Amino acid sequence: MNQKNLEYLKDQIKYTGFGEGFEAPLKRMMEIEKPAFKLVHETQFGTDKVEARMNFSKSKQTDMYFFNSYQMSVQKENNPDETMKQTFYINKGNNITLKEAYNLMEGRSVNKDLTNKEGQLYNAWLQMDFKQSDDNGNFKIQQYHQNYGYDLEATLSKHPIKELENETYKSNLMDSLKKGNLQSATFQMEGSEQKQYIEANPRFKTINIYDSNMQRVDNRQSKREKQSEAQSRSAKQEHKGQEQPIADEAPDIPKAKKKRKRPTIT
Repeated sequence: MNQKNLEYLKDQIKYTGFGEGFEAPLKRMMEIEKPAFKLVHETQFGTDKVEARMNFSKSKQTDMYFFNSYQMSVQKENNPDETMKQTFYINKGNNITLKEAYNLMEGRSVNKDLTNKEGQLYNAWLQMDFKQSDDNGNFKIQQYHQNYGYDLEATLSKHPIKELENETYKSNLMDSLKKGNLQSATFQMEGSEQKQYIEANPRFKTINIYDSNMQRVDNRQSKREKQSEAQSRSAKQEHKGQEQPIADEAPDIPKAKKKRKRPTIT
């Protein structure tokens, strides 16, 4: 068995978002030189049950194994009879993590540094197109490149979001949105603070805003919100030093529960 290959695959699994704990079953399959096998990872995002089947295969020329892809299945609590599936392929520099895959399947957008066929690095926003699928039944993923003109920072600046006033919180907010998260944000309107939820929308070069009940807020109120910024700044001076660190993301989409499940081999 190729020990370096095992270490590489173990790290690849970890940094694609599946965590640790797969070394033993991975090693076992490689030792018996099984030509192809799957490792199954189960978790939960909020109330959604998620299963990922990681596909591995052995080179026909050497003792090297490759992590080729994983098939993601999402089952909604309110619709247990319908399961959405999508296969994500593993490519050097182009990997979509488990949480990013979930966010894409939820219809949100993810920002990634990608590599083209010539090996050149480029940045793009990715969003799943649920109206188009390929021959394998996978939904097509649209790319909005740098030249498309979506500037997340400039878009956020159109709104009186409290977290933008602190560079650390602003950076955390933008990083979370780029991962495709539905993120909580504090809107300063008419001298008061209101918690809302936002997500990036590169297609229309804006952000989607939701109220505390997760109802969509009309973006046209943006001008109205901006007019209240002067008053919000005044309130900020009165409460200087009371800012709180930004939450990781909206409470209805918490981080994956830390369930210790024994990896499954198929």
